[in-house]
Amino acid sequence: MLKRRRFKQKLTLQDRLSAWVKQVQEQASKLPAGPERDALLKKARQADVANHLHDWAKSPGLQPPN
Repeated sequence: MLKRRRFKQKLTLQDRLSAWVKQVQEQASKLPAGPERDALLKKARQADVANHLHDWAKSPGLQPPN
């Protein structure tokens, strides 16, 4: 049976998403306006929203349903 490779991430998912968003935005800024640039910016926005949703879900003001 194959063994699964396991390793611990050094950065949190939020940190990795934030870094990826910055990288993608830089790439998009170098591209001319068009569908490829729009697709990159859309992916960056989605990752940014995911990051914000995680922050919201982990916020101390959010209470579990009773």
